[in-house]
Amino acid sequence: MRLKSTYHKIKNNYFSIRNNINPLRRSVHQIFGLAKSFKRRFYLATAAKVLASIISLIIPLGLKKLVDAVFVRSDYELLRYIALGMFILFFIQAALKFYGTYNLGWVGVRAIANLRSKLYKHLHSLDLEFYTNQKIGELTSRLTNDVNHIKIVLTATFPSLFTVGFSLFGSIILMILLNWVLSLIILFTIPVIMIGAHFFGKKIRAISKSIQDDLAETTAIAEETLFNISVVKEFARELYEVKRYRSSVEEVFKSSKRKVLISALFISLVSLLFMTTLVLIFWFGGKEVLNNRLSAGDLVAFVFYAFTLASSTRQVSNLYSSLNSASGACERLFGLLEIKPRLKNKRNPISLNQINGRITFDEVSFGYQQNNHVLNNISFEIKPGSTVAVVGLSGAGKTTLLRLIPRFYDVTSGCIKIDGHNVKSIYKKELRKQIGIVSQEIQLFGDTVYDNIKYGKLNAKHEEVIYAAKNANAYEFISNLPEKFLTNIGEKGIKLSRGQRQRISIARALLKNPKILLLDEATSSLDPESESSVQKALKKLLINRTTIISAHRFSTIMHVDKILVLKDGCLIQKGLPKELINKEGLFRHLYYKQFEEEDHSTLSR
Repeated sequence: MRLKSTYHKIKNNYFSIRNNINPLRRSVHQIFGLAKSFKRRFYLATAAKVLASIISLIIPLGLKKLVDAVFVRSDYELLRYIALGMFILFFIQAALKFYGTYNLGWVGVRAIANLRSKLYKHLHSLDLEFYTNQKIGELTSRLTNDVNHIKIVLTATFPSLFTVGFSLFGSIILMILLNWVLSLIILFTIPVIMIGAHFFGKKIRAISKSIQDDLAETTAIAEETLFNISVVKEFARELYEVKRYRSSVEEVFKSSKRKVLISALFISLVSLLFMTTLVLIFWFGGKEVLNNRLSAGDLVAFVFYAFTLASSTRQVSNLYSSLNSASGACERLFGLLEIKPRLKNKRNPISLNQINGRITFDEVSFGYQQNNHVLNNISFEIKPGSTVAVVGLSGAGKTTLLRLIPRFYDVTSGCIKIDGHNVKSIYKKELRKQIGIVSQEIQLFGDTVYDNIKYGKLNAKHEEVIYAAKNANAYEFISNLPEKFLTNIGEKGIKLSRGQRQRISIARALLKNPKILLLDEATSSLDPESESSVQKALKKLLINRTTIISAHRFSTIMHVDKILVLKDGCLIQKGLPKELINKEGLFRHLYYKQFEEEDHSTLSR
């Protein structure tokens, strides 16, 4: 029974070590894979560093000759040759180190730049659904903090790993050749250090992952709070937000403190173990020299190799800790890269260079979550160039319906067609080129007015940008800005009024010149004067375009060709504005509720 119990303990320990090594091995493989594109430069630089390490291993042999031949036999001629030889070796070593360090560093920073670009490109390939479940601050943390951990491994850890490993094994071989008995004393410490490295490395990796998670949460809090700074100040919540951020920072500090403690403890124990071993070597080696069984030069060379071995082992320990720290970041980053977009182009997608703008919904149902539909069996058709309004209570599914047309989400059942083509069969980029969106959530960049408008068409001429601004009723207020079109409007356009921001977004849509236009409550939350300016701009935007307007202000939609009425995700009414006003139903109820104090006689005739 005792033998069986011992067997199971050994087996469990084996699998524990193997499971600990496998994630680390996977991380090393992933990080090393980043440098594959620069293999030739990487291998040449590594070879240079290894040659520099070989020279370091030759130097103690020179010291052995120096002690035995020069100081014992007073050979001045040999002293000169050894000094000159060592100077030449040091010069060659310095040149090799420079070449190796520079090129390995170049490979590291180049690979990291490529990784950042790859990650950023990948983030743009993911669907809107992915972003609804993510905090932008956490993604930003991955692009900065997590990538920096991998950068350290590529630019510092990997280059050192090869040279330190070579110095370690080279020292062991030369020590054995010099005196195998003394070698046994120092070689005894290596298995002890390996066991310690496994034990401490497992803890460091777990804590490092926790630190990265906490740091991402801290970044997310800061970004979210600063983005909503006006709300913070409105409710005088500065102290609350500072405490919330400080609490998150403290969590990072606690985890980091544990990591520092474990790393310091491990390094100190390794150092103590080696220093104790060196004392034993001095004691035993000194006795051997006094008994003429070992030359003074051999002892000096052996001690030098012992110091090299001790230094290399400490560096390996540090590198192992660094790899474990990067392992958590690696898991998060490459896990992010493994996420695939759900909305993909079909094989041989249709490319739409020019469309008429006919939109057809054929029994469309959709839900953000399974078995929880937001839209149910919606069917209608919009003729090219016509204007349709979608109305209903909040939560009826108006915005969702608009988001399905540019295929930001895929329908659960049924299909949406543009000019008779299922949107799933159309090349996504080409589909979205044909669609312009103006919503109540105005999204501008912290750049100039000119660049924000030109975002609608990057290759637009200067005259086109000016023309778009004039048609959006934005030219006048832009001309009164300090630097006119070159005025920086601040983060999210904070330096402009809401109405001004909306007119810039309309100018951007005008410049894009889409065949299909989606207006998602574009005039909501505007004061009457701003709404009037925006409405004038929108009238110009609607010309010769298929337009769908989601609105709750009925005064803005009485000119449309058709109205669709949604309730709880179902299409319950459709028709001309005058028809629906004179017919019992939800539209009539909402209309009169909104205009109960106005005279409806003109519109209802």
